[in-house]
Amino acid sequence: MGLDLAGHLEHLVSTVEESADRDKRLLDEWAKYSVPGEFGNHVSLDCNDVPTDLDDGERWDSVLDFVQGSSRDVNSSADHSLLNALLAKPDVEHLLPSLVSLLSSSKPDDAISEGLVEMIGFDNIELSMQLLANRQDAVRELSVYLQGGQSASRPSEPPQTNGRSKGKQREETSFHLDQLDPAEARRRMEEALRANAERPLFTGTAHDAPEVLPHVYTSASVVQGNMLSHLGTRYLLPMGTTRRDYDDYEEVTIPPARTVPPRASERLIPVPELDPLARGSFPGYSSLNRIQSIVYPTAYQSNENMLICAPTGAGKTDVAMLTVLRVLDQHRSRSDTSSNIAATIDRDKFKIIYVAPMKALASEIVRKLGKRLQWLSVRVRELTGDMQLTKKEIAETQIIVTTPEKWDVVTRKPSGEGELASKVKLLIIDEVHLLNDERGAVIETIVARTLRQVESTQSVIRIVGLSATLPNYLDVADFLSVNRHTGLFYFDSSFRPVPLEQHFIGVRGKPNSPQAKKNLDRVTYEKVSELVREGHQVMVFVHARKETVKAAEAIKEAAQADGSLDDFSCVDHPQYDIFRRDISQSRNKEMRQLFDHGFGIHHAGMLRTDRNMMERMFEARAIKVLCCTATLAWGVNLPAHAVIIKGTQVYDSSKGAFTDLSVLDVLQVFGRAGRPGLEDSGVGFICTSEDKLTHYLDAVTSQVPIESKFVAGMIDSLNAEIALGTVANVHDAVQWLGYTYLFVRMRKNPFQYGMGWEEIAEDPYLGAKRNQLITSAALQLAEARMVAFDRQTGSLVCTDLGRIAAKYYIRHKSIEIFNEKFRPKMSEADVLAMLSMSTEFDQIQVRENEVKELEAMMEAVPCAVKGGTESSQGKVNILLQAYISQQRPEDFALVSDQAYAAQNGGRIIRALLEIAISRKWANVSAVLMGMSKAIEKRLWPFDNPLKQFELKADVLYNLERWADDYAVSELAEMSAEELGKLIHLNERHGSAVRDAARQFPTAKITYNLRPLGADVLKIAVKVERAFNWSSKVHGSAEPFWLWVEDHDGTNILQLSHLSFRPTTESLDIDFVISIPSQKRPASVTIRFVSDRWQGAEEEVEASLEELVMPSSSESHTPRLDIPFLPLSVIQNPPLQEVISRRVQGFNAIQSQVFWSVVKTRLHTLLCAPTACGKETLHNSPNASWALVVAPRRSIALEVTSDLRQQSRVTDATVDFVGSDRLFDKPTRKSVRVVTAADLFHALSRQRNIKESLSKLRLVLCESLELLDAVYELGVSLLLHATQTYPVRFLGLSSSLNDPADLAAWLDVDPLALHSFRPSDRDQALTVSTQTFTIPHSAALFKAMAKPAHSAIQAAHGEPAIVFVPSRTQCFPVARDLITQCALEMETAKGYLPDDVSVERLEWYLSRLQDAAGLQDFLARGVGFFHDGIAKADRLLMLELYAEGILRVLVVPREACWTLPVRARTVVVLGTQYVRVVPGTEERQVREYALEELVRMQGKAVRHRGAAGHFHLFCQAEGKDTITRFLNDGLPLESTLLEEGSVLRGWYRDRRRDGGIPDKQAAVDVLSFTFLARRLVSNPAYYDAKSTAVNELLSRIVDQLEA
Repeated sequence: MGLDLAGHLEHLVSTVEESADRDKRLLDEWAKYSVPGEFGNHVSLDCNDVPTDLDDGERWDSVLDFVQGSSRDVNSSADHSLLNALLAKPDVEHLLPSLVSLLSSSKPDDAISEGLVEMIGFDNIELSMQLLANRQDAVRELSVYLQGGQSASRPSEPPQTNGRSKGKQREETSFHLDQLDPAEARRRMEEALRANAERPLFTGTAHDAPEVLPHVYTSASVVQGNMLSHLGTRYLLPMGTTRRDYDDYEEVTIPPARTVPPRASERLIPVPELDPLARGSFPGYSSLNRIQSIVYPTAYQSNENMLICAPTGAGKTDVAMLTVLRVLDQHRSRSDTSSNIAATIDRDKFKIIYVAPMKALASEIVRKLGKRLQWLSVRVRELTGDMQLTKKEIAETQIIVTTPEKWDVVTRKPSGEGELASKVKLLIIDEVHLLNDERGAVIETIVARTLRQVESTQSVIRIVGLSATLPNYLDVADFLSVNRHTGLFYFDSSFRPVPLEQHFIGVRGKPNSPQAKKNLDRVTYEKVSELVREGHQVMVFVHARKETVKAAEAIKEAAQADGSLDDFSCVDHPQYDIFRRDISQSRNKEMRQLFDHGFGIHHAGMLRTDRNMMERMFEARAIKVLCCTATLAWGVNLPAHAVIIKGTQVYDSSKGAFTDLSVLDVLQVFGRAGRPGLEDSGVGFICTSEDKLTHYLDAVTSQVPIESKFVAGMIDSLNAEIALGTVANVHDAVQWLGYTYLFVRMRKNPFQYGMGWEEIAEDPYLGAKRNQLITSAALQLAEARMVAFDRQTGSLVCTDLGRIAAKYYIRHKSIEIFNEKFRPKMSEADVLAMLSMSTEFDQIQVRENEVKELEAMMEAVPCAVKGGTESSQGKVNILLQAYISQQRPEDFALVSDQAYAAQNGGRIIRALLEIAISRKWANVSAVLMGMSKAIEKRLWPFDNPLKQFELKADVLYNLERWADDYAVSELAEMSAEELGKLIHLNERHGSAVRDAARQFPTAKITYNLRPLGADVLKIAVKVERAFNWSSKVHGSAEPFWLWVEDHDGTNILQLSHLSFRPTTESLDIDFVISIPSQKRPASVTIRFVSDRWQGAEEEVEASLEELVMPSSSESHTPRLDIPFLPLSVIQNPPLQEVISRRVQGFNAIQSQVFWSVVKTRLHTLLCAPTACGKETLHNSPNASWALVVAPRRSIALEVTSDLRQQSRVTDATVDFVGSDRLFDKPTRKSVRVVTAADLFHALSRQRNIKESLSKLRLVLCESLELLDAVYELGVSLLLHATQTYPVRFLGLSSSLNDPADLAAWLDVDPLALHSFRPSDRDQALTVSTQTFTIPHSAALFKAMAKPAHSAIQAAHGEPAIVFVPSRTQCFPVARDLITQCALEMETAKGYLPDDVSVERLEWYLSRLQDAAGLQDFLARGVGFFHDGIAKADRLLMLELYAEGILRVLVVPREACWTLPVRARTVVVLGTQYVRVVPGTEERQVREYALEELVRMQGKAVRHRGAAGHFHLFCQAEGKDTITRFLNDGLPLESTLLEEGSVLRGWYRDRRRDGGIPDKQAAVDVLSFTFLARRLVSNPAYYDAKSTAVNELLSRIVDQLEA
């Protein structure tokens, strides 16, 4: 009766899904019966049935009477009741044949019990036990039932209309006594299966058959059979679980899981069978263990993504090792047959990232992997916390072990460490089940970023997830892109190396109350003493360092009171005396006292020697009870038979409160239970409060599915992706969200995420939900000014705030606070107050017991604390100041809080510094820089800077006492003896102080003011290193900031971040600033601030009061609105025909200047992109000649090519000549093209040139914006030599901001000066500028790839030219562009037009000389142009470009002068290039010349067709200068006086050979230079005080004579 009642209650309370089938069957059956009415009348449940034969005295008391059948019949046997209860279960009928076979087998009860329970369900375990107890009767009844009959308790439908008889003796019906043969049983089972298959969907009665996965190893037949509801709230504990109640606690004991029997295909793989690479990495192993053997083929012989779920201690790290070895094997040189395997590995081609959840575990992994792979010369390094790796260290390292947060930070950085990501081939994520933890959002972020990187870069990054056993491993596999059938491996707890018996103890009493603590101490003692009596060692884990001693003392005192202290003693140990002697040398008093009674302690606060001693003694069994913190479980592999976790409340400084011990820690501690190879069992106890018992039962036994925690961190993660450039719009963001675990779980369990099933049905891929989440997050980021969000287009553009927040891991809520509180001028106290308000510190709360200590600390700190000790902000402020002042709190929680505040404070203040710099706030930038270094160095800005050196304490003390008023520079100039006396110590101490002072980073700053226009000033700054370099002190570089700030120190006008290196003597940097002409400031300040050294600052005030600025130019020519001239005005039909091939008619500027250029003989200067009017030669005398001077050979060749096309119709020859033939006597009309250098050499060496010059009619000076010393001196000498001849000078230049002096130099008539501004360009050209803050690096170009691709695509199939800094960047940039195109267009054709046939393309490709290097790029519509490519290939690519087959040309900076084609879209990827300093290996980043940018811009100007587009991608600090001169025209100054100029050498040669007889002659020659004009107009640029030209030139000659 009891059993059936339980089954019936189970039915009544079960969920809808479980009871639907049973309800239907019961109702169908119940409807066939009549029940007595209230007054003895029968009421039929079926209106058509009229009850006729129910006895008057017969009644059914309840539904149970019907369900139980004949259970009230005293004559019915127990087996009838069992059969009734069995048949009452849903869907049981098709199991009956198997049930009979199992029960009738010859196996004993123990052997079949597990299979029986699995067959009929864990919820019917008691019924299973009764079936076993009555096996024979149950087999007989079931056999009769299956043969077609019915038992008394469940007959078939009888012929009577009243249905069944009830309660009393029923009529016997005949049974078909057929034989029970297997064929008949199989037929019935197949019929049942067919019937089930035909059931309708969505009725709640039919379920998909579970997917059979090949690598799921579990002792239960249905792994997730215990998940009965979608919320995972109903579960069943493993078989054999017991629950006992005591007065003080409740205890649940879970027995070890039964081992899964090996499959037929399984075998342990002996290590000798492995290849040499793997064999050498498993030293001391005879074979791989069972798990490793199972996963070996997938881990080592494939590149499949993997998820391995296995218990702690099962050997997952060795599985990771196999995947590491796979990468090493793939990067071996197969051609190298050397027996030295290490020599065959190409270590520069790959990186492996191992993400471990904790720093302690990361250190352990580094140690293990490093030791195992040392023989292969593979380097393993740790990258956690605030650690940084230099580029050299990154290059030397193959395997980096890091934490999720650190890897997130690293991959957010596009440069430096961030470049690691581009070489990653394997990403191992340990403890993936942390997805369920608050830190899980970080794992989702890094996996999503990696998966998108795989797609965007078309690279192969293998992802391997290692996890403890978890219920919904399929979801995690989907998230990691693991193939369920090949890469998913699940091993249940039976695979532990030592079977573990788990005890969960819920201690009674209010949490944290004295009673609860007393009960906890009592139960801990009981369990420890019981285990010690049995001869076992025990590790007791507590959660604070002080608690280790307290726990040991509590057990000792309890044992003393109990009279069992002798049980713990280890006096009988054979080595006891030796250990006793060792421990007596320790300074740890508690450790010495506890050892005498068999106790030990272990925590991270102990000395390393003491910890090692404890580990050694426990391993030798000289200690029976070791009380330790969880760090022992993570960092040291020290197993014991039993582990006890005493309490589960852990102080979390990141939350500022006590939290529950993480499941990860519990699993790790339990992993230390049992000693492999020495014992065959282990015991784990967890003692928690009664209310947390169920939580730990659920978590440790994997009952609850792990959910995503991504929503909480999504806003900041989205900002990181936008900052990285991987998300540019809402569409990208929605796609990105599809890679997260959140997306996987939202589809599986929508209720958890605020959705209903109907949303899933309507939108299976959750496009609308994802869009909603992204839009909401984007709006919040836009509100915080971290992104610019366009609701119409969905575009997302990162701002400086967003970029800085992503780089420094700052939450958006904190940015909102900074937006409100940040000011241009703030004191240190203001900065600390604002910093303390950051949401990163929200969790730090003030506790009553801390107030007194905080108040004492507050009195000792230097800055005022807003809010005092009453608020959490005040507490953070006090702790930070105390940290800088090197005050250590007494309270343990305060120590933890202070460490947290310092760690995060340093990061946040660095972010605030960058925000201040981005806003150009000088005052607060300097304050923040000081505070940043204060936290880093634990040194206030007002402290003595020499404290940063490793000087002795007495030296520092005396230094502060006797020399505090001396500057470091003053100390550096003193002798050791003087310093010794000054600090009242000896000369040796003085020498140490002198060395430190001379190594203290400082600089000598000099500057020159160079006006570039009426309101533009260039400050040429020279920074000389003024300290002695020490590699030990300074490392490989000393970074510093250099900026120019305004007169009152409020705003930064220009800034630069630079570095001194060991070989650097000085650095030159140019700052270009605006000087308002109406209200000129009195001065500006040049400030040098070290990035690392407190107090290392220099400043120089640059006075502007006496500065003479040039007057503003009035020489610009307005563009007139006049009719365009036709080509017929040339009045030369043949020439007209030649020109018409290039242009249809003259444009506005050509029309405006035509008359003065073509129809007059006036000296002319034309500053604009236009034709040059070379037609004047037509009417020249027969033997006359013209000279074209070009500053570069490439320009000269281009001009020569243009002129030769026209020379055929002008009866003139065109020659490109050198210096030796330049002044040969002309015999016919000719044009000679020469470079400026050849002109200069010709005029310097040749003397008899008068006859040739007499025939010279025209000198055309090309590209005067490129005027350098050689060009200027050459043209000046020509002007001097031709002053008596009728030579016309025609100058051509790009737009200049002041052309007046250039015109005066060439003696240009005011009517013939045509100076147009860049905006006067006749052809339409749009210019867009995009700034980047990433340093010049490969990462910068990756970040630029997406916007560059967008610019190319915006041209709608028109050609594009992409300029890159150097040839080495051509291929990588081209690959990035093709990748972006493939991602967006989802085609492998790249930029290749659709109408290009394969045959046509192959014909072109067959003509390539360098097919291997270029073929792939050309096949995707991308070509290259530079001198490093064979000429034939260059010409072929130009041909393909002209025909429209190549849409994109990638061109290095230096080739802009030789590139002969234009494009509708020109993209300049960066305006910096790397220059190697001659004679050294030092590499310096230099800015593009403005002339180069103008040349590149000109390539977007087309005479026909649609408007051109010029896209300039540059560094943020360079944008203002570049755009100013591109819009206003280029500055032009003489370079004759610059260091290294040719002027001095030329002058000496001429003085030596008599070309210049005296100083006056030299002044006369120099008066023909451009310099002579500029000395008067802009004397400050040349450091001239006077404006009298003869006086200035005389001084120059005097300097040349010196």
